[in-house]
Amino acid sequence: MIPIARAAARSPVLARAARGLSATAVRSADHQAAQDKAEDSTTTHFGFKTVPSDMKESLVRGVFSSVASSYDVMNDAMSMGVHRLWKDHFIRKMAPCPGAKLLDVAGGTGDIAQRFLEYQDRMNGDSSSSVHMIDINPEMLAEGERRFRESAWASEGRIAFTVGNAERLESIPDATFDVYSIAFGIRNCTRPEQVVREAFRVLKPGGRFMCLEFSRVENPVLAALYDFHSFNIIPRLGEAIAGDRASYEYLVESIRKFPAQNEFAQIIRDAGFTTIGKGYENLTFGTVAIHTGYKF
Repeated sequence: MIPIARAAARSPVLARAARGLSATAVRSADHQAAQDKAEDSTTTHFGFKTVPSDMKESLVRGVFSSVASSYDVMNDAMSMGVHRLWKDHFIRKMAPCPGAKLLDVAGGTGDIAQRFLEYQDRMNGDSSSSVHMIDINPEMLAEGERRFRESAWASEGRIAFTVGNAERLESIPDATFDVYSIAFGIRNCTRPEQVVREAFRVLKPGGRFMCLEFSRVENPVLAALYDFHSFNIIPRLGEAIAGDRASYEYLVESIRKFPAQNEFAQIIRDAGFTTIGKGYENLTFGTVAIHTGYKF
């Protein structure tokens, strides 16, 4: 971080570029603020657009139906593979106990579920832990089922799949799971605060809520470079790899609309969870954050 900032200070060209990118970020923030004012209890955001609240679910479903088959490849391309390190760290931080039951919401293609089961097998020698994956999008869930189809976990009944809405986990009884995970999914929900309340309901006493989500980069130079990559590179990758620029423009915009780290940590506490310290850990300068809450 320091060498980049110093380089900007010493190089007039880089400094002008950074100022230009920062101006873009300011305009983007102003646009978001205007959109926020336009939203009321009957509307919400879909990226930078304001839409009726009851429409967002179908719009998000359409996005992920479009990108499901290329989702994992695009994650590698967009993050240059770093998303794998984030998810590995997420599971190490979770450090589940033998026999733990995980509810993996917005589980998508199953990479969190797979890491959880691999950790249990490797670190705990455990064959009794299990994962229940839920995703609102059937196409994404089908990719997850395909991942596990020939696995020992599937034959042992340790992985289950359900199409469902994170805001209304109607098929899940109270106090059922030891751990609740949601990775890169909660920002796509219409009411994130309701998602967290449902997580609290379905967790056992002593259970843990864990969320891995894109967040806010605070260093202004790095934030400007990150914005440039997000708004200029990622949609082009989406067009080239997935044949879908619009869906990746939405995904980039949805990151900017999600609450900052401190705000989301407060949403978790408001739902009844206890957090330790500030309640989150930043990764890669705040590009993503791991949020943790305990049900005591």
